[in-house]
Amino acid sequence: MRLPMVTDFSKLDIALVGVPFDGGTTNRAGTRHGPREIRSQSSMMRRVHHVTNTAPYELVSVADGGDSPVNPIDLKDALAKIEGFFAEIRQGGALPITAGGDHLITLPILRALGKGRPLGLIHFDAHSDTNDRYFGDNPYTHGTPFRRAVEESLLDPHRVTQIGIRGSIYDPSDYDFAKATGIRIIFIEELLSRGPADVMAEARARAGDQPTYVSFDIDVLDPSMAPGTGTPEIGGLFTRDAQAMVRALAGIDIVGADVVEVSPPFDVGGMTALAGATMMFELLCVIAANRAAGRR
Repeated sequence: MRLPMVTDFSKLDIALVGVPFDGGTTNRAGTRHGPREIRSQSSMMRRVHHVTNTAPYELVSVADGGDSPVNPIDLKDALAKIEGFFAEIRQGGALPITAGGDHLITLPILRALGKGRPLGLIHFDAHSDTNDRYFGDNPYTHGTPFRRAVEESLLDPHRVTQIGIRGSIYDPSDYDFAKATGIRIIFIEELLSRGPADVMAEARARAGDQPTYVSFDIDVLDPSMAPGTGTPEIGGLFTRDAQAMVRALAGIDIVGADVVEVSPPFDVGGMTALAGATMMFELLCVIAANRAAGRR
């Protein structure tokens, strides 16, 4: 967003950070390059939101907090490094808005932000990411983070809403864990039938007034608008609908957010990275207005 680099998180209200990691990817790799390209496209963002007139940089202290350290050849060490980085952000009192990286990065972020206080979750995605194991006995991939987060009591499943889910699955039981624990899955067909405003009203009601995390997987968008992702699914959201849905998060007690799964090697003309940067700006405007109003 053309912001200065500040790594002393005690000086910030909001830290825009990156996690250049794709060690949890099970299909097409490349999301480790997401933060770099999102930063590049974010130079297109201006200073004031055209609908809400929110000017985030005038409301709160915002800066680029740099990238989390990662370990591309040791998955568990990478998760520990990411968790430590976000624990520093939380300790400093800043609120992180993150550019991924594959969706596994959300697990260590939740370990840092949700420890001692299970969070709600509003999750935009084509996939539920509540699978159990991949490739034998591997519990840590971009298809498992929210199952692990519920098991580790980082999320309150009764305050979790997943929006835009679609596409073929491996087994009829793939959604059993989510449904059994109380996670609300809103498939794309239900979303299109009810409309974005009605769906977001339900998501807001489930989140309530307690701390909530927001995770936006770029593959919730139709691949005609966001082709640069590892697991594209046709029949997704239009970007304008996604923007309206993020704006409907105003007033929710958001403690952190991310935009993940932008994979530049599969992008066309930077359009997916631009979509990612724009969604980060939408989140920034909502969160800045919330913080300026006294919410943390």
